[in-house]
Amino acid sequence: MTELLFRNDAYLTSCTAQVLEHLDNGVVLDRTVFYPQGGGQPGDAGFAEGPGGARNAIANTVYAPDRTRILHLFASSEALPAPGDQIRLELDWERRLAFMRIHTALHLLSVVLPFPVTGGSIGQGEGRLDFDIPEGGLDREELTRRLMELVERDAPVRERWITDEELDANPGLVKTMAVKPPRGAGRVRLVEIEGIDLQPCGGTHVRSTGEIGVVTVTDIEKKGRQNRRVRIKLV
Repeated sequence: MTELLFRNDAYLTSCTAQVLEHLDNGVVLDRTVFYPQGGGQPGDAGFAEGPGGARNAIANTVYAPDRTRILHLFASSEALPAPGDQIRLELDWERRLAFMRIHTALHLLSVVLPFPVTGGSIGQGEGRLDFDIPEGGLDREELTRRLMELVERDAPVRERWITDEELDANPGLVKTMAVKPPRGAGRVRLVEIEGIDLQPCGGTHVRSTGEIGVVTVTDIEKKGRQNRRVRIKLV
């Protein structure tokens, strides 16, 4: 099992790790600061420095098929370090921070629009959520104003864990209809925006809403009889 250092501190940008094995065009490590693709958030990219000082690009990070190990996909298969090697990981921090800011902003958007979420995605400085909304009439400027009111509260963002049983007793915590929180480990991670929001999430987030910066609603699209797609972007 890969130790997920980003779960305890999403602001770690580097770490040393040992190569456990090769898998496909990547390596499995004993620990990592790289977030693996999932929950609408892209996998991290960056660099790995091998024993000889060679610095090679990591193009993406994903879960291995067993979902307990993290696979770091190198840009070149010829650059893979050998099992047993100690390497240093270096995160593409600007890219990750943009994901963290927009991911946290999407949590706020789910408060501004308190409807079931049918889908979503996170990009580098932009993202979207799809909502099950019976009627239209959404106004971009009004949604932006309400979103920025929450950002400017500079509310702390924290993580905590509850048991599967506690989640079963509080089904209203789950806002997403298509993607359910990962189960089976006996506990579920919650992301709490103090005084604003609480929901299961495995992604990375900024420490306070003020770190999101200026965000705007850029588009509202009709995606079926009841679905509305709301896009936001960092300014």
